[in-house]
Amino acid sequence: MKNIHDTLYTNRKLNKMVFACIVTLVLSTFVFPSCKKIHHEETVRVGLLHSLTGTMAISEIPLMEAEILAIEETNERGGVLGRKIEYIVEDGESSPQVFAAKMQKLLNEDKVATVFGCWTSASRIAVKPILEKQYGLLWYPLQYEGMEASPNIMYIGASPNQQIVPAVEYCLENIGKRLFFIGSDYIFPRTAKKIIDAQLVPYELETVGEVFVPMGHTDFTEIIDQIKKAKPDVVLNTLNGDSNLAFFHQLKEMGVTAEDIPVMSFSISEQEVTEIGPEVLAGHLTAWNYYQTIENNKNSEFVEGLKKMFGNDSVSGDPIASAHTAVHLWTQACEKAGSFDVEDVRIAAKGMSYDSPLGLVTIDGTNQHLYKPVRIGQIHDDGLIYEIWETPEPVKPDPYLSSYYWAWGLK
Repeated sequence: MKNIHDTLYTNRKLNKMVFACIVTLVLSTFVFPSCKKIHHEETVRVGLLHSLTGTMAISEIPLMEAEILAIEETNERGGVLGRKIEYIVEDGESSPQVFAAKMQKLLNEDKVATVFGCWTSASRIAVKPILEKQYGLLWYPLQYEGMEASPNIMYIGASPNQQIVPAVEYCLENIGKRLFFIGSDYIFPRTAKKIIDAQLVPYELETVGEVFVPMGHTDFTEIIDQIKKAKPDVVLNTLNGDSNLAFFHQLKEMGVTAEDIPVMSFSISEQEVTEIGPEVLAGHLTAWNYYQTIENNKNSEFVEGLKKMFGNDSVSGDPIASAHTAVHLWTQACEKAGSFDVEDVRIAAKGMSYDSPLGLVTIDGTNQHLYKPVRIGQIHDDGLIYEIWETPEPVKPDPYLSSYYWAWGLK
């Protein structure tokens, strides 16, 4: 049988509808290498739970690729605790309900040792009670809205003080004080807006406009008219999935450039730049903890590995690098614990550091989030994002924003 990697990933330039059909067909016809193996003593099973179809597939498929790369790297070194890693892939279909059902399957039927996955906060929240009831362990690679710390989730993406808060501070100090907010209508954008509103109170400011749209929304004509009339200094963008493609194309078609009104995005990484088009996004801004253009040895090895396994068109990005880092953090914690048991691994991971593509990251022992650097980047017409601002050292995660007086009372 043709290598499943080739079947799923080499045709990145296909029309997305056609691509989704291919993915669905492949998943229904074949299985990933691990799916029908007998679970021998020399192997350990993990789950990869991402949207391979639906509005979030554009962003989530590359995360799965990065996790597969990390697993293959580990297996080439002999595995973890003397066992090779098997991976079972499940498609969350961009639906929180499907994510919940697939998490049940992975934990109860497949008996995986851990799960890597999810993107949206809605998908994370859907699987959280299942993880806590079954005492599973999820490694969640995305930035999110905070206000959460579960013993059954390792939060590898940014907490709000590592993305939302510094991005707003950067805009106020370097661009202007007239902020327009646009977001997809689910928990991350809604909570992000609450955080931003509270953050603006000491400045005696309010956003000059706000709009929430359903996931998958594609007609932004009226909203862009609102933006043009409001004349903000910057747009704060928490759209997700396919909506970003439509929004930025229509923004350009309606004559709004990055020079006129820059957009600061919280979910646009290099992968989305590739899909949307660098000629559309050039000049706009992003807030992350990682960019492909970061210069360190670990990142060079990571980017080279992605291109070698999945083709020269492959790009990295913050969620992709975080997904890759999550696998290596888990294997390191297993080795430290001498066990695959969830509680043993969770305890071993407390305070553990890892030299990752992002730089040195450390798991906070109290909330299971990462210490990590914060970076603001600008998108260039070569399709890459270049850092224009960085914190001098890794930032302590503060998911409840307890160190900010203006955030007291936020939930």
